[in-house]
Amino acid sequence: MPMQQRTPSRLIIVGAGGFGREVYDWACAAAAAGADWTVEGFLDDNSSALEGFPMPAGILGSAATYEPQADERFVCAIGEPCIKLQIARGLQARGAQFTNVIHPTALVGRQNRLGVGLILCPYSVITTNVTVGDFVTLNLHGTIGHDAVIGDGCTLNNHTDVTGWVTLGEGVFLGSHASVLPHARVGDYARIGAGSTVLRSVKPQTTVIGVPGQRLRMFDPPDRRAG
Repeated sequence: MPMQQRTPSRLIIVGAGGFGREVYDWACAAAAAGADWTVEGFLDDNSSALEGFPMPAGILGSAATYEPQADERFVCAIGEPCIKLQIARGLQARGAQFTNVIHPTALVGRQNRLGVGLILCPYSVITTNVTVGDFVTLNLHGTIGHDAVIGDGCTLNNHTDVTGWVTLGEGVFLGSHASVLPHARVGDYARIGAGSTVLRSVKPQTTVIGVPGQRLRMFDPPDRRAG
């Protein structure tokens, strides 16, 4: 008997802002390189989020109320870690199946453990023996060095450098060109400013800026509303 051809999954991008539109292009590139999906559209509470940005795919509804289907796969293109985790986990609790969007130019070593909902943008690199949690974003030219541990929901922006043996807790945000040096530990929901360098440990819910990084303030995590 001839083999039945498998129907591709329908990929839905959560978040239709600027990063969501970028992820649309990266997902299309991944599909052209062999990923088993077609990009179906976006979820966003702002139904006019794509106005002025002609897109082949539109907004399908709100992430807060959308009911996932068995043939759908999801990825969360939201930069703020706390909000990203709240929305992604809410969808997951309603049965959403998250997938990884990995651009064809990204490099991933063989001895890594990767969670679900990972976004690897063009020219990003994960080296070897790295553990990555769920719903992590590694943006353009970002790198994660050997033996690093990256917690759920972290957002690592353009040209960030996480070096060997680093540990990032849940929901850590690294601004563009930020660096975390070997063996440093960054606590849950800490924020490292653009261009900053972390030499030692950073406490949870702390903002650090500068070279070397200096604590700016302690803060409460952003509102976790699913919106």
